[in-house]
Amino acid sequence: MKNKLNFRVENHIFTPKLHQKQIVNLGLWHWERQTQSLRNKIHQLWRLIMEIKEERASDEAQQFLPSSQIDSIGEPQLTSIQRIANEPKLEFSLACKDLVAATRDRKLNTFIQVSVVHPAEHVLTRYSSTEIVEGTRDPLFLTGVTFPPEYPIYEETKIKLTVYDVKDKSQDTVHTTVLPDHKEPRADAGRSFLGCTTFIVGDLVKSKEQQLTLTLRTSDGGKAVGTIEVNLVRMGELEDGEPGHITTDAQDQKCALVHECTAPEGISGKDNLPSLNAVLKNPICKLYRFPTSDNKWMKIREQMAETILSFHVPKELINLHIKEDMRRNQELKDLGELAPHWDNMRKSVIAHCDQMLSIYQDTLAELGKYTGSSFKSSCSKGEKTLEFIPINLHLQRMHVHSPRLKDALYDVITVGAPAAHFQGFKNGGLRKLLSKFEAERRNTGYQCIYYSPENTAKAKEVLSNINHLQPLISSHADLLLNSASQRSPDSLKNSLKMLSEKTELFVHAFKDQLVRSALLALYTARPGCVLKKPAVPRNSAEEGDDLKHQDHPSQVKRQDSIPHHSEYDEEEWDRVWANVGKSLNCVIAMVDKLLEKDNSGNIKGEIDPSAGDCKHADGDWYEQLYPLVITLKDCMGEVVTRAKQSMAFVLLQELACGLPQCLMLTLRRDIVFSQALAGLVCGFIIKLHTGLHDQGFLQQLHTVGLLVQYEGLLSTYSEEAGMLEDMAVGISDLQKVMFKVIEAKSEDFLPIITGRREHYVIEVQLPAKMFELLPQEIKEGKLLRMYPVLFNVGINEQQTLAERFGDTSLQENINQENLELLKEYYNLFTEKMPPDCLPHFQEQNDLKGLLENLHQNIQAKKRKNVEIMWLAATICRKLNGVRFTCCKSAKDRTSMSVTLEQCSILRDEHQLHKDFFIRALDCMRSLQNNQLTQQRKNALETGDNYAPSQGEKIYTFPLAYFLLPERRMPHRECTEECQMQKICIQHDTTDGFPKVLQTSRRDIWKS
Repeated sequence: MKNKLNFRVENHIFTPKLHQKQIVNLGLWHWERQTQSLRNKIHQLWRLIMEIKEERASDEAQQFLPSSQIDSIGEPQLTSIQRIANEPKLEFSLACKDLVAATRDRKLNTFIQVSVVHPAEHVLTRYSSTEIVEGTRDPLFLTGVTFPPEYPIYEETKIKLTVYDVKDKSQDTVHTTVLPDHKEPRADAGRSFLGCTTFIVGDLVKSKEQQLTLTLRTSDGGKAVGTIEVNLVRMGELEDGEPGHITTDAQDQKCALVHECTAPEGISGKDNLPSLNAVLKNPICKLYRFPTSDNKWMKIREQMAETILSFHVPKELINLHIKEDMRRNQELKDLGELAPHWDNMRKSVIAHCDQMLSIYQDTLAELGKYTGSSFKSSCSKGEKTLEFIPINLHLQRMHVHSPRLKDALYDVITVGAPAAHFQGFKNGGLRKLLSKFEAERRNTGYQCIYYSPENTAKAKEVLSNINHLQPLISSHADLLLNSASQRSPDSLKNSLKMLSEKTELFVHAFKDQLVRSALLALYTARPGCVLKKPAVPRNSAEEGDDLKHQDHPSQVKRQDSIPHHSEYDEEEWDRVWANVGKSLNCVIAMVDKLLEKDNSGNIKGEIDPSAGDCKHADGDWYEQLYPLVITLKDCMGEVVTRAKQSMAFVLLQELACGLPQCLMLTLRRDIVFSQALAGLVCGFIIKLHTGLHDQGFLQQLHTVGLLVQYEGLLSTYSEEAGMLEDMAVGISDLQKVMFKVIEAKSEDFLPIITGRREHYVIEVQLPAKMFELLPQEIKEGKLLRMYPVLFNVGINEQQTLAERFGDTSLQENINQENLELLKEYYNLFTEKMPPDCLPHFQEQNDLKGLLENLHQNIQAKKRKNVEIMWLAATICRKLNGVRFTCCKSAKDRTSMSVTLEQCSILRDEHQLHKDFFIRALDCMRSLQNNQLTQQRKNALETGDNYAPSQGEKIYTFPLAYFLLPERRMPHRECTEECQMQKICIQHDTTDGFPKVLQTSRRDIWKS
């Protein structure tokens, strides 16, 4: 019997593949001994080969260095490349001609691997690769090579270009990146070496034609196997195209793989300023060139960057939550003595609030210890300690340089849908939970007083105004006395003006029926209280209509637990409240008299009795103002004490009516809002930097506000429906966020967050030179409004189930509601902005028509109507808005959407050649482009998928791939069908034998 042994290499182990009967015939024990001996020999041979390769790589690196530098390895003299500030140090494109195949009839599928010899380190490092171009011996590569500003490359640096022929791409996963070692890649079964060449960077930079033509030779340096053209690329310069070459050779070449280069910190580009670099991190750069419709080259630089705001904003928010909750707990304790029923309720509420406070404190402490990456990967979305952190928050930027058009930047922020993944979606998301909670709270019973959400929000606003205005008034009163002691008339006037403005705001804050009704409720909750008058409004004729909408305790049926009394002096609050205004009038009258005497030069004399009850005598200004200021502070203090207690009593009712659900919903809402706000702050900062020289945009920013459009790709089925509900509430809450631009006083440009829940102000810091470019209104501190809108269209297989067997009303309602918000912003824009402010108005597709088209598509209720996404994105760009794209984890669906949008922009705005649309789309959707690099970054932190080479994680799609709209499908090399073939060929099964699982589209459809 003739035995046939099959071997394969996997992690340097050779595993025999034999049938069980054959193994039995040979004898299991004898076979294992022979196999182990063979393995040991192969291991020894493998180590020997690797040692030789390492020695050759080291020798090769030495040969690349000039002889003068070999003797002084420690400190080589290197020449920096002259370049424009904040631009990449070096960029070049590649093309091959007359490649020689092993056989005449073979059609080559080639790519070029780029390696760098660092003179200071003397090692050969694999840096990046081009895409694979199929079926030609004259490949024209659309993917270029870019070296970011901080990359250590010099004129003495040598670049090695190696050309490979990919025989079977289904078995080959080419992975190239900047590696810490200098080992050559192992020989893959799916590709073969064609030839290599080297050049010195200085030769390319100094060449007159800015082009080098190099001869490819075999590994022994003998036979020529073709040539490589290296063309220096500058984004600001035009590259002459060859119409015949573009339209014939390149048109039929298929793009399979694109590879990345990883840059150090800093984003290349003209807007790469310190303040922007302070929030962006770990950029990855890509360079493409695509032909236009008139056979010219357009150049595209694609960048992806993380942001430290992913952790900075949530930590700032949690810190504010802790302070706010501690302040609230103290206000509840300061309510004073209460009847037993209310006192027990307060103790229960405080106990629950302390438990929730510890959750926030523990989370902040854990985040303070975090030392991982600056973004939260998808595999960590269920971690409790990271639940406030947004998922996969990244900037996706496309810089386009067209031959006849102005350079343009297109930014999209990609982030996972803001949702409370750790808490889960068993009972739905925030949209459903909040509605259910409010309905249940109305029917709580008689244990507490029901206040509507509007009144509860009003109580929080009053408390916030008190905490904000009281110290300001006290500070301005002290400044007034200080000015009086210095007898400075101008300073006295300014101090009085500020004191008057803040005191008027303070008095106005309590001009609300809620305060009066809450004081009555609190009075009835005191032990042994006695009312003096019926608890009815004094002016029922004027306030009757308002009281219909107020939750006055006498109108609430659920007050059986509150003792009923017959008298209450309601006018007492009005007297206390009015005393603040009277005291201020006394201060104003005294200052006027002092200034009048100072102007007339009459120091002595009697004071005009028209000052009312204010009495004073001649003498020092300070002595005459001091008692009046003290009276003002005392009156204000009495108002503050009563108002704080009454509003805290309102909050006590809110908490008591919903324990513990109320606090859990607050936590969930804080989590979702934290994720949404981190993305918004990132988007605003980037948009502000790119629009600093656009006066129309800056005018729009402070006159109308900023449109923020979120593109959601979540389904309305199962857990994703709950995510969508969370996301809708989180994005809606962003309407209450205001931005303010301030001048930075130090080198720390991170944004500052102030305020409280439902009322946050984000202070964005700019360097002095950039701050001077802003309009006067923004420089004076005008608050800038945000207009967030969300449009969602589910596109995966779960949405197919929802459309056929489930419910899509959630998506329809969200889209309809946000369409109205978008129309509101458009109407505000057309009302306040001049018609010629934005150049987009001159385009054929005007905004009004786009809005009408969007309205029709939303009303049509068509299945997977991705036209909604395209129209909403187009409107957003035309209105100078910020674009967000979100799915569950900001990976699969998000990548497909972003790449489709980018290629569509190139086609519609920059005249991309119609025959190259699909190829450009395939290039950007290949395994190694910037968007899919994000998949790999996430996969590095998860063990879900098998790594075929050098830690490379497989990018897979489920059945959803076949249910996506056609142009939102991934490139074939990214599909599960192709990747499953790779996995099964390179991965052992549980029984230790390699098996190939033949997977086809038909098989998956059948399953």
